[in-house]
Amino acid sequence: MDIVRDLKDLSQFKPNSIEEIYASHVLEHTTKKNCLEVLKYINRILIPGGKFYISVPNMDVLCALFINPKATYNVKFSLMRMMFGGQIDDYDYHYFGWNYDFMAQYLTQANFTNFKKVNSLGLFNDMSEIRAYGHLISLNIIASKQLK
Repeated sequence: MDIVRDLKDLSQFKPNSIEEIYASHVLEHTTKKNCLEVLKYINRILIPGGKFYISVPNMDVLCALFINPKATYNVKFSLMRMMFGGQIDDYDYHYFGWNYDFMAQYLTQANFTNFKKVNSLGLFNDMSEIRAYGHLISLNIIASKQLK
């Protein structure tokens, strides 16, 4: 069953009740202030061994492409929108830029003990698979809640 919900309010779910959560290009829309709380709540509602599939824009890749001396104005403008959101409506803003080091730190603080970076989450052909200028621009991570 698919459920679309605000990540700041997952109160309808009991602790240890969800097997998998998929969040593709969602966490960057959460403020830095709320990120750790959201990740802790996700960990709390996952069953032991439950999986959290995460995809966010990879700031390391986007920044490297942006500072490339061969990048044209249009390329840089496109990359900037990937970094900060398209800003076409009130919800299309990115509040936080992620790279692996930031994500690993936050996942650790949220009590995830097992997580790994992957090229593909292998679930959907969506933003997690998108390439820009020949480069995968998403940081894809599979995190698991610790088994009891």
